[in-house]
Amino acid sequence: MSQPLHRRTVLKCIVAVAAGTALGCPEKEPPVDDGRAYFPQSVASGDPRAGSVVLWTRAVDSGRPDADVALTLEVATDEGFRNRVLELDGLRATAAHGHALKVKVTNLQPRTHYYYRFILEKEDQRLGSPVGRTRTAPAPDAGVPVRFAVANCQDFRGRYYNSWQRLLQLDEDLDFILFVGDYIYEADSSLVPSPDSSRDVSFSDPGSAMPRSVGGGTELVANAVSNYRDLYRTYRSDPFLQQVHARYPFIVTWDDHEFSDDCWDAHATYTHGRADEFQPDRRRNAELAFFEYMPIDNTDAPPGAIDLDGVPRYPDTRIWRDFTFGSHLRLLVTDYRTHRPDHLIPEDAYPGTVVMDAAVLASLGLTAAFATDAFAYVNIDTFPERKAVLQGAYVQLAVAAGLTQADAAARAAAAVRGNLALAYVNPVLTAAARPGAGPIDPAGQPRGLAFVHLGKTELFTRVGSRYVVIKDTFDVYAAWRQSTSDAQDALGEAQEAWLLESAESAQTWKVVASSVSVTSMVWDLRAKADVEPASVRNRYYYSVDQWDGFPDKRRELLSALRDRAGGRVLFVAGDIHASFASVEHGVPALTAPAISSTAVQEEAGAEVEAAGFPPGSAVYRYVVTEQETTFREGNPGIAFVDTDAHGFTVVEVGAQEARASYHLIPSGEIRVDYSGRPEELAARFFRRDFLVQPGAISVA
Repeated sequence: MSQPLHRRTVLKCIVAVAAGTALGCPEKEPPVDDGRAYFPQSVASGDPRAGSVVLWTRAVDSGRPDADVALTLEVATDEGFRNRVLELDGLRATAAHGHALKVKVTNLQPRTHYYYRFILEKEDQRLGSPVGRTRTAPAPDAGVPVRFAVANCQDFRGRYYNSWQRLLQLDEDLDFILFVGDYIYEADSSLVPSPDSSRDVSFSDPGSAMPRSVGGGTELVANAVSNYRDLYRTYRSDPFLQQVHARYPFIVTWDDHEFSDDCWDAHATYTHGRADEFQPDRRRNAELAFFEYMPIDNTDAPPGAIDLDGVPRYPDTRIWRDFTFGSHLRLLVTDYRTHRPDHLIPEDAYPGTVVMDAAVLASLGLTAAFATDAFAYVNIDTFPERKAVLQGAYVQLAVAAGLTQADAAARAAAAVRGNLALAYVNPVLTAAARPGAGPIDPAGQPRGLAFVHLGKTELFTRVGSRYVVIKDTFDVYAAWRQSTSDAQDALGEAQEAWLLESAESAQTWKVVASSVSVTSMVWDLRAKADVEPASVRNRYYYSVDQWDGFPDKRRELLSALRDRAGGRVLFVAGDIHASFASVEHGVPALTAPAISSTAVQEEAGAEVEAAGFPPGSAVYRYVVTEQETTFREGNPGIAFVDTDAHGFTVVEVGAQEARASYHLIPSGEIRVDYSGRPEELAARFFRRDFLVQPGAISVA
């Protein structure tokens, strides 16, 4: 047996690192045997800069599952590790952090491929991880094009990572992969059955997870640190995702599912307002697992092992950061979730509540715009019999939604009072049919805007709150709220200031990474004569969980970024499970498709059916079957839309222009395992190419 490499010999080898030269290590050092079994999630790299990168692994010794694992890191300029630039001993994958380890490596050369591996010594054997390859960023003055892929939303449950397999097939020459959120989904597979048990997600400690009721069923969602770690371990068990991580460095931000669906700050939204969902401990647990598993350097850590205990978490989290790739690209990675306020329409908002009364409308010069009877309201406190009927109806609806009688009564007393819109009040009174408590005549009553006029028709629901709101009235309400508060300040004061300042940097293009899309997604049904009832003929925002929910702040930010960057600013985003290329307020915007999550066309279909518009109805046809056409009609700035495909987007940024290639596969293929049929997979994909210039997108 060969003599093991002595620790003192390793330390001598480290001396050469500062000079950036290859290490002169012994020629007859012990071999490195295959230790893949000890590295179940393989390796990864991230946050590449011209002189540094973060390297990651998770190491577990099954014979001692609760013990820390000692590791050595080797970095070289060749895959055979003959030209090593670093050999770092004494690293530990600690049990306290689920055996995850991140190491920041510095003193590297710009735009250079490096190979790396972690080595575990056990019983006189040197057992190596899979070999990873990473790449540093070009020097700040290098006038070279930069290529990267944009990806997001990779639900694992019952699905296959055909998109990652295709990216590996193409073997693109990428500087990095930009992952813009929803790396995991926080739920187990209780409600997502799969014929392939290898695509199931479960928690090792289900008792520490949180039950969530969905559509009459129950699933478990992550709550404890162990739950979130289980998710990352399961997702990262996929061989194609492992290979992509081992081939390219990642730059990552989070969206909502890394913590909780449609979250804001540390608030979940599962109960749609039926319960208080402020969950700071759960948020901190989610963040810890994220920082353990993502090769991210959000604290400007010193060289060596990154102290995971020292990474600030909620409420002190900061993951927004910027990267320079040569003289043409400044990448600005934002955080949309941590600092944002609540959605403008609360999920538990009482539909009848007037939010802009006659005096407010008059002060804004909008009295004439809302003069019809549809906007009449009364002070319901002056109609005690009718108020009692409305409170009784509230209690009945709230109890049916799962509230206790006492809670429902208390909420009814708080909500059913003051100024209420007759557009909501009168239908309830009509349905109740109580003698002496019939509908109220709108004649002579003041006019105002209530939640019902924004599309909110039920008590506890995301429809009319986070999804499917009436655009024209919502825009009026949103603008007024922004003029009186910070209700649309999604990024927070410090992050917004950083973003605007960074837009003035010297690099040719400023690419802003946003987890949610800035492309406006509008259904315009105003001129659709076959849509019934006629009251539905409005313009709607499909999702106000994304930037459509903050329309004034979006316009303000995009205009300021465009001006400060001399027009050369580009947004890239994800989240919505669809592909878009559009120009918004003079700024090109690319939304990448999901890797594997339910396509927006399918999601919209479920929402529309639940609202009472089945397949075959005019509403269903316009907003589901013909969804892409409807989106184009609602937003003339859209140059490309595909709402029923998965995939990824490759972007190349040059001196004068950028190019974007959408690699797409029909969403119906997501439950087909192509791992053994690569040629068939390639035939299922199609591609769309676009040219991006200042303020413009065109077909390439």
